[in-house]
Amino acid sequence: MPEDFANVARFLPLRAAENPHMCAIRVPCGMRKGEVLYQERSFAELNADVDACARLLEGEGITRGTRTLLMVKQGLELIVCTFAMLKVGAVPVIIDPGMGLKSFLSCVRRTGPEALVGIPLAQRISRLFRKSFSTVRSRLSVDGDAFWRNISLNRTSETFAMARTRPDELAAILFTSGSTGAPKGVRYLHGMFEAQFRLLDKLYHFEAGEVNMPLLPVFALFNPALGMTSVIPDLNPSRPAKANGEKLVAALLQNRVSNSFGSPVLWRIIADCCEKHDIRLPALRTILMAGCSVPAELVRRMKSIAPYSEVFTPYGATEGLPLASISGSEILDHAELAQKLGAGSCVGMPAPEIELACIPVYEGALESFVDTMRVRTGEIGEIVATGPVVTHEYDLLPEATAAAKMRDAQGRVWHRMGDLGRFDEEGRLWFCGRKAERVVTETGTLYTDCCEGVFNAHPDVLRTALIGIRKGGKIVPAIAVEPKKGKFPLTRKAKADLVEELLVLGKERDITREIDTFFFERKFPVDVRHNAKIHRLTLARKHSDKV
Repeated sequence: MPEDFANVARFLPLRAAENPHMCAIRVPCGMRKGEVLYQERSFAELNADVDACARLLEGEGITRGTRTLLMVKQGLELIVCTFAMLKVGAVPVIIDPGMGLKSFLSCVRRTGPEALVGIPLAQRISRLFRKSFSTVRSRLSVDGDAFWRNISLNRTSETFAMARTRPDELAAILFTSGSTGAPKGVRYLHGMFEAQFRLLDKLYHFEAGEVNMPLLPVFALFNPALGMTSVIPDLNPSRPAKANGEKLVAALLQNRVSNSFGSPVLWRIIADCCEKHDIRLPALRTILMAGCSVPAELVRRMKSIAPYSEVFTPYGATEGLPLASISGSEILDHAELAQKLGAGSCVGMPAPEIELACIPVYEGALESFVDTMRVRTGEIGEIVATGPVVTHEYDLLPEATAAAKMRDAQGRVWHRMGDLGRFDEEGRLWFCGRKAERVVTETGTLYTDCCEGVFNAHPDVLRTALIGIRKGGKIVPAIAVEPKKGKFPLTRKAKADLVEELLVLGKERDITREIDTFFFERKFPVDVRHNAKIHRLTLARKHSDKV
């Protein structure tokens, strides 16, 4: 590849030339005799669809550099439109619709998209809220049969001439989930996408011909480039916690899925279904879990259900992924006990080409990173990262960029993750919690993942959340508890008994000894993207001054 050219869309025509008749994507389209029916596209057909869509985009004035808000449901249309945008050099703007209308419209106004590619509902929203979409000049409606008729009319025997985008050229704007603050648009360059493709391949050794079921839609976009078949799940990506486990398991079995990426919430739904019906998943080889800390118990369950698989938990964020990774075997062999003792969650060794460090916790902006800033091994600090997948800035948010980015003497950009962690003697990184969610009291600082690991060891507890609450004018630590299904204490005595058992667990560890306040929740408030990250600050506001 020439050094002045980078575009992950270039891999699709290569795969189409290598394996033109291999299935690239399967999308559910109905049922027959208890089995799901799938609409399929081969790699050659998918590449032809993408070229036709690229011609459609150009016909609407959507060309190189055009900021284009993409509002298309997951599936074939999403992949075709995204690859077509990359081929013409347009800049997809992807915002989670699940964040709520007010936040969504705020993100649209700030980004200022020049074009809209979306389903009819998206087109109606854009006209209803004209002020937020005032910068939109071009539109392409992805309206089912009419869209595919246009695709058919624009198919030709000629290969579409891909834009010769540079590695440092803006490729896409992807918004953060806003789990601990306002959502921010992250600027991805074409070279960063190519680096992600390279690092994921190095870490997990994906092979052409494998079958992948992406439980997070954006990960479907890597599959065509990797030569893998994508099976689109019957899943509402805005509400993954409401997913139907039986449908997901049926798709895994029917398609002999070999690898899949999803949040712990989705894998727990799958595990519950498999255990209920005594189902095994022998074709599954690689399971990726991310989005929040992964319980060792869930790793053990999935390794039993998929006996020939390995679980991996990649660490990263919208601003950079993958940054580190650890296998499920390592978690069960080396990290599980330490997590129960309050060590935090081990996220493993740095990924290839990635450098990680922990620096002293600092609230303000930091312009420069120097090696002398690193804290000692074993000491908790703020996690920072640099490497080819680490993004350089937020879109049109200079203050947010200044608060999160630093440069070193070599000119490399370091991203401040907003996470706290430490390194062990073997060089593995342990995640201790979000910086914004640590609890600072008169006697010291408590970290979410360290404290929660102690209480999560209780057999009746699904998960816990460390929160800082106002009590008599002071901030004191407390634990919110979400019990497992069927284990919620319904009487005053049952609550008192469970609290007593949790107190015993807490008193055994120095880090949790001062915690004596507990609240019970049926369901924790969680982020919109994964339905997995706990909104601890929301819980803290709810329970402050209640005791």
